[in-house]
Amino acid sequence: MKLTIGRSDKADFPELSLFDIDLKVDSGAYTSSIHCTDIQEITLNDASHIQFTLLDPTHPLFNNRIFKTNKYTSKAVKSSNGITEIRFLIATEINIFGQLFPIELTLTERKEMKFPILLGRKFLNQKFIIDTTKKNLSYKLKNKNECAL
Repeated sequence: MKLTIGRSDKADFPELSLFDIDLKVDSGAYTSSIHCTDIQEITLNDASHIQFTLLDPTHPLFNNRIFKTNKYTSKAVKSSNGITEIRFLIATEINIFGQLFPIELTLTERKEMKFPILLGRKFLNQKFIIDTTKKNLSYKLKNKNECAL
């Protein structure tokens, strides 16, 4: 059974130490993305890794932590302005509606955007129905469940 998700929500990304972070549901985007800075490919122990900082100092959840992973690829992504760019893509997990789902996120600079995370069709497909009149359905459920404890 598919879950109903609104046009925006809040979710947790435990592996990235991000909790109750704002996200926008974007059925026009194929891939999901997350706002990062200082994105670079590095070599550690003779292996390629990606290194990045999540968010930026203006975001309330910014913690200046540098993430490194060797679980990444690169992908050509066409942005909303029609320009294709190569982005790094990482695999992680999202906790939404009390469930942990695998998700792939492209790393990109989204400083000028209201939402630091976009959920695209690849993640939404087969799991969710979008109701654009609703917001924060997962976040409200989480808070309701926490209050019941």
